[in-house]
Amino acid sequence: MTDFSRIGVAVIGTGFIGTVHVWALRRLGVNLRGVLGSSPERGAAAAAGLGTRAFASLEELCADASVQAVHVTSPNHLHYSQVKALIAAGKHVVCEKPLTMTAAQSAELVERAAASDLICAVCYNIRFYPLNQQARGMVAAGELGDLRLVTGHYVQDWLAKPTDWNWRLEGDKGGALRAVGDIGTHWADLTSFIAGEKPAEVMAELSTFITERDKPTGPVETFTAASGATEKVTVTTEDTALILLRYPSGARGSLTVSQVSPGRKNALRWDIAGAKASAEWTSETPDHLFIGHRDGPNQILQRDAALMNPTGAAAASLPGGHVEGFADTFFALFRQVYGDIQAGARQPASTWASFADGHFEMEFCEAVLASARSGAWVKIGA
Repeated sequence: MTDFSRIGVAVIGTGFIGTVHVWALRRLGVNLRGVLGSSPERGAAAAAGLGTRAFASLEELCADASVQAVHVTSPNHLHYSQVKALIAAGKHVVCEKPLTMTAAQSAELVERAAASDLICAVCYNIRFYPLNQQARGMVAAGELGDLRLVTGHYVQDWLAKPTDWNWRLEGDKGGALRAVGDIGTHWADLTSFIAGEKPAEVMAELSTFITERDKPTGPVETFTAASGATEKVTVTTEDTALILLRYPSGARGSLTVSQVSPGRKNALRWDIAGAKASAEWTSETPDHLFIGHRDGPNQILQRDAALMNPTGAAAASLPGGHVEGFADTFFALFRQVYGDIQAGARQPASTWASFADGHFEMEFCEAVLASARSGAWVKIGA
């Protein structure tokens, strides 16, 4: 494997996803220079547990010449200002989604990234399940034929009770869209990546079933139960979304998003039907790809680099039968990003999401919100 030990890296954010980034970076072999928490106290506590140092402030991190790249895993409302400061400081950036809170902000970051010659990626890690890369290669090679229908869901249950709480429930921290912004954008990015085209129009309905929740007075980590004193608060962000899609090629689609579906821990599913064949993949059984045929037996492709196309095989790290999961996608994504950092530019075969992709997802969210409010079809980016 390529030696990345000379690249100094820092991580902003010490919650669930920030820790996942640290695990993958250590596996990759970069030089982890430290973490920045939401406060000096939380940062120091997290750094001690991770066996690294804590930066006292963003300014200190930006001024550290030993840090060449920074991962931004802080709450959504902080991304814009932090990424802007990092680019100005000459740091390569890997930012968690969503890139910003508004399309106007993300458009500005696209321009700043393009003018910087830095590697600036958005962490749409689900692209990097090897069979999703395989599916992209299949569509590009025409194996499915002209695409007709793109359907699926992304459903979870971690916010299914009034006592469940997370900062994402608050619009000023997570954004006006919660379920769509948090997980629906993953599905939209992934299916666009595989299909080779992004949706052009949306028709959306949003629903909030739990309008009042018990908010803890202290901090709560993502995917963990709250404890201690609480206060009643009104919630306006959506629990579920139903979205119809139109694509430039004429293909049609539909997406169901939910964070209140009991028993669905983290279930992303896509099904793409073309004129020649169809394909379907589910995140909770990520090492199997269904391939459907009209005039022959259907297939289940188990992830095995020896059986996959070059696009899929390049993302695989383990032999067939040795399941690659969620944490492995971050490793595969970061391996590609840091290969490009070492090369000095994005390489032609790279498949990580750019800031332009992150900007599209902000336009997607704004179109979904506008459609839900108007009850009409809305063009994305209009």
